[in-house]
Amino acid sequence: MAADVLERLMKSYQGILESKESRITVKDEKRLPERLDSLIRDAVFGDVETQAAARWLIWETAQSLGIRPASIHDLYMARGRGEIAKVFTVPAINLRMLGYDSARAVFRAARRLDAGAIIFEIARSEISYTDQRPSEYASAVLAAAIREGFRGPVFIQGDHFQTSAKKYAADPQAETKAIRDLISEAVAAGFYNIDIDSSTLVDLSKLTLEEQQRLNCEVCADFTRFIRGLEPNGVMVSIGGEIGEVGLKNSTPEDLDAFMKGYNARRGGITGISKISIQTGTSHGGVVLPNGTLAQVAIDFDTLRLVGEKARREYGLGGAVQHGASTLPDAAFHKFVEAGTCEVHLATAFQTLIIEHPAVPESLREEMYAWVRTHAADERKAKDTEAQFIYKTRKKAVGPFKRQFWSLPKPALDAVGADLEKSFSFLLEQLGVAGTTEIVKKYIKAPEVNHPLPAGGAKGGKKESTEGLAD
Repeated sequence: MAADVLERLMKSYQGILESKESRITVKDEKRLPERLDSLIRDAVFGDVETQAAARWLIWETAQSLGIRPASIHDLYMARGRGEIAKVFTVPAINLRMLGYDSARAVFRAARRLDAGAIIFEIARSEISYTDQRPSEYASAVLAAAIREGFRGPVFIQGDHFQTSAKKYAADPQAETKAIRDLISEAVAAGFYNIDIDSSTLVDLSKLTLEEQQRLNCEVCADFTRFIRGLEPNGVMVSIGGEIGEVGLKNSTPEDLDAFMKGYNARRGGITGISKISIQTGTSHGGVVLPNGTLAQVAIDFDTLRLVGEKARREYGLGGAVQHGASTLPDAAFHKFVEAGTCEVHLATAFQTLIIEHPAVPESLREEMYAWVRTHAADERKAKDTEAQFIYKTRKKAVGPFKRQFWSLPKPALDAVGADLEKSFSFLLEQLGVAGTTEIVKKYIKAPEVNHPLPAGGAKGGKKESTEGLAD
């Protein structure tokens, strides 16, 4: 039983952690961080009962230290009311690989720069191909916060909880249930920020904007009501909507009006979304050229600014959200702040940094690519070069090779972590979130949320399809 495993774990933390009435008290903070490396491995790679016990212990230890999953809703609403003078863009960072070590690098950068407005996220599609269920992902982030001495609210987000247009057309009830099940699992794991992406249901063949956005409005409002019924006491989950699917037609202020009119009419009296994702010319993962490099992409910053201003002024939202941005040139990131962007989503560049890092053995890369050639062959397009095919599909090997990357020698992990920290530091500075800790403290009050003692195993959940995208 998981309870027996937990008892054994607690014995190994004697003098460091104390359990009383199903709550954890930290007795020796100095000795705790060095023990997290083994505990998070139990939470990720242990058997089902060991996972359950280790994840519970990480969660409750974080609660005891004031490291608590939180919703960014009130911060975005304050921005919508014009109460925040400092201009910054919140980075939403997708950790596909080395979740624990990558999060540690984020927290090191955050502590050095006094940055509190940072979101850790994972998309519906990524949960599947990276083999990271919500409880594992949250455990890695919280363990990293403990390890690096971070204190305060931690924002964990479900990114692109996306409705498949094909599946919805075939069986709307089944697709709705699949997303509801994922939302339930995520909220229970501490994901108090959920981005609903029903923009896939926008029908551009309709004559009016209202007709184009109708199904998007209905589905987003339905999921909003569902999420509000799952919230722990004291938590108002931050919910995001999306009006334009990334990679397709650029969004307009008129699209926002059509969506918000329909959405507000359908959500009833419940609290609605806090932000809106739009399309401005990017694509998830970047546009790959035949030689495997990325093409330069021109973002429509004017649209980003105009839609964001309208979202704040007329609808009280935090503003507009930009997806698919991590592969942009370095010179572009400060422009998000200048355009008043509420939030920007970043993923692929960090995956690339890890896979291509010189500290990673070439033999491991080649093994990954061989796996891709066999298991993702059906995704290869006739016009794809070898470099294009590998770049676009290697993310599918992240889950199958998770253990190998986590098991890299410490010097290699340290080298990767150091370069990730440099990358995160650059982005935090460019996006203006350095010095936001006090702003977060002013608007975000993260309540203590305790989890019941594990009786069985950690929730695994069935694997999702890999349809859908993230950055």
